[in-house]
Amino acid sequence: MPSTSELDLLLRAASLRVTRPRVAVLSAVHAHPHADTDSIIRLVRRDLGEVSHQAVYDVLRALTGAGLLRRIQPSGSVARYEARVGDNHHHVVCRSCGAIADVDCAVGEAPCLTASDDHGFAIEEAEVTYWARCPECAALAV
Repeated sequence: MPSTSELDLLLRAASLRVTRPRVAVLSAVHAHPHADTDSIIRLVRRDLGEVSHQAVYDVLRALTGAGLLRRIQPSGSVARYEARVGDNHHHVVCRSCGAIADVDCAVGEAPCLTASDDHGFAIEEAEVTYWARCPECAALAV
């Protein structure tokens, strides 16, 4: 996980002002990949004390817009955030407990999947979600 000074540098490099809420949110997402907004709010409040929901939502929007965070939302799930940006990785989601893990691109360069017909679109990214049962849930099903 990046240090506070490294997080400050990331914010400055993205032309964002360094604020305690931005550093706290960025730190929380680095420490807890695929965290949902409520979890991030709890983590930030543990670090900073009272911070409004709206402030955290605003910071998440700013950090996502600046490319420092990625927002994902698997079908049937709330939005989640991760700090792994700039590559074309995918996710595996447990159908039972909702656990999420990163999956590197299977083949080739971004986008790793070639569309059979791009309909004239300039494809920039392919998003794949693998649905499965995590080891813990699979063991319970036996």
